[in-house]
Amino acid sequence: MWKVRKSKIHGSGVFATEDIKSNTKIIEYIGEKITKKEGDRRSEIRIKKYLNSKTNGSVYIFELNKKYDIDGSFLYNKARYINHSCSPNCEVNIIRGKIWISSIKKISEGEELSYDYGYEFDKDDYKDHKCKCGSKKCIGFIISSDDRYKYRRYRKKINDNKRKNN
Repeated sequence: MWKVRKSKIHGSGVFATEDIKSNTKIIEYIGEKITKKEGDRRSEIRIKKYLNSKTNGSVYIFELNKKYDIDGSFLYNKARYINHSCSPNCEVNIIRGKIWISSIKKISEGEELSYDYGYEFDKDDYKDHKCKCGSKKCIGFIISSDDRYKYRRYRKKINDNKRKNN
């Protein structure tokens, strides 16, 4: 149904090897089940590591519920290669304690799978998460579709202040 190969978006990606119908469970995001506290600790370490290096890296910590995260950094977790898109063809569904990536529309053979990573807008670190999805809806940063209005409001405020001060 899918395979990992080189992606134009970021490093590797997951691509459909056949047409996939809408509302199809495609792949489970698997890894080590860890506490929120441990997930936050690992995330912080990985973010610092990649911000201070020339290599692109990923954190791979996925929220399972209010108490637990899944650390999907292990090579056996092929779902970790699914890239973010501002116009995704998949979504995340948590079903009975498992994280599933499912199609939200028909996906054609050869098309790259993507979903909205759902990062909240934070004016202090949004620039750390550049988006290269190429979608017409892309704002240049990986920010959840639910939070993009906050980014636009923030940018408007900055631009208004610049005009006011000139």
